[in-house]
Amino acid sequence: MNIYVGNLSWNLKDQDLANLFAEYGEVTVAKIINDKFTGRSKGFGFVEMANDDQAQAAIAALNGSAVDGRNIVVNESRPKPEGEYKKRPFNGGGGGGGFRRGGGGGGFNRGGGGGYNRNDSYGGGGFEGGY
Repeated sequence: MNIYVGNLSWNLKDQDLANLFAEYGEVTVAKIINDKFTGRSKGFGFVEMANDDQAQAAIAALNGSAVDGRNIVVNESRPKPEGEYKKRPFNGGGGGGGFRRGGGGGGFNRGGGGGYNRNDSYGGGGFEGGY
């Protein structure tokens, strides 16, 4: 069973999380999620336990308990609902503007309306999609 653990202290490491849950059964994976830019803990993680009954016992015992000065949140991990969060494509959107005339959408090579000059004389996506 996959377990979500939230409100973690930034001082905790993966091994600390594994040790916390090992008291209740076999821990197969314990991972604290870190920010990809700073490397600092995001304050939550996931624990996977081999036995569902042991995982339920750990959830019941640890939810709301104090760990390193913080009351942690522990519950069964639920997958993200599909279809609710759509990623935008890298080369999509845009609109308006032309060569050095602003425009919508923004970003690298984003398409959209507009032209080389303000009067749309060249039409299409403008120079590099508008700046």
